[in-house]
Amino acid sequence: MAANQMNGQANTFESTIGGITLSGKANSLSAWFVLALRLMMGYAFLYSGVDKILAGGFDAQGYLVGGAAASGSPLVGLFAWMGQTGWFVEFVNVAVPWGEVLIGLGLLVGLLTRLAAFWGAFMMLLFYFGNWDVAHGVINGDFAYMLVFLAVAAFGAGRILGLDALVERYEVNGKPLVERYPKLRYILG
Repeated sequence: MAANQMNGQANTFESTIGGITLSGKANSLSAWFVLALRLMMGYAFLYSGVDKILAGGFDAQGYLVGGAAASGSPLVGLFAWMGQTGWFVEFVNVAVPWGEVLIGLGLLVGLLTRLAAFWGAFMMLLFYFGNWDVAHGVINGDFAYMLVFLAVAAFGAGRILGLDALVERYEVNGKPLVERYPKLRYILG
């Protein structure tokens, strides 16, 4: 299998934060790996959400009250409050399985990819602190998945064989949607 050669600035990326500029060049195979990350996380979240819904009776209270305490989480007080607050537990009981389904679907079809990846990263951050397994250091699977979600968002993975590419090009009064409404770039891509 031959890889395409890089041509011009097409595979160059650059970012400046706090006065520090980083730049690099992506390999021509990078799009395939970004797509693979998006599809992998989409499948994982869709499967997890559907499994919870089909099993019925998903109840996060035990996890919120006992899981964080058992793991020694630094946010044990926050998790205990969440698990002892009735309305919040009811919200989480719906938000977790259906959030996983919606995030998974969004990533699989590449629609509202940045929005889906943001919420996926947020959920993984909460799971990171809830599970708090740092026996082998502070980087664990939940933390790694959070970074994968952030990479999917940063690389605009929804533009690679995704519906976001079509939505961004959709014209309103002769102008592409994202040019007419630039803030859509924060949720598409």
